[in-house]
Amino acid sequence: MALRDHLRPWHALMVVVLLTGTGVSLLRADAVTQRTAFRALLSGLFGLVLFQFTVGNVWGYAVEYHNAGGEWTDLPFLTPFVLAGVAGVAAAVRTGSVGLGAWVAFWVFVFVAAAVALGAWVLTGYREGPA
Repeated sequence: MALRDHLRPWHALMVVVLLTGTGVSLLRADAVTQRTAFRALLSGLFGLVLFQFTVGNVWGYAVEYHNAGGEWTDLPFLTPFVLAGVAGVAAAVRTGSVGLGAWVAFWVFVFVAAAVALGAWVLTGYREGPA
């Protein structure tokens, strides 16, 4: 089987993120040396890890919810996104730091999504339990 049969659009997106992170870091450097190129590559890899951790988890949440029979317009599915957005904007406005707002939004999303998943699991178990 050829390599192109194993690659997915997600892989291409990861390469774009890596190259973008590396390129932005190189553009910020005064001169391109081995040291700055190495740091730029590390910066690109760090950006890729952050991208996979955040976007990958959110995408996984959406896919698993849909695979479990839910719709992406359901209130339980949308609740983590809405609360994370509100918390992120509030944190960014209060502190003046977009980075902190994004950090708060991500963790609010994680905790609310976990609470929704736990609630759905308990509710499903309760409905399927013995009468």
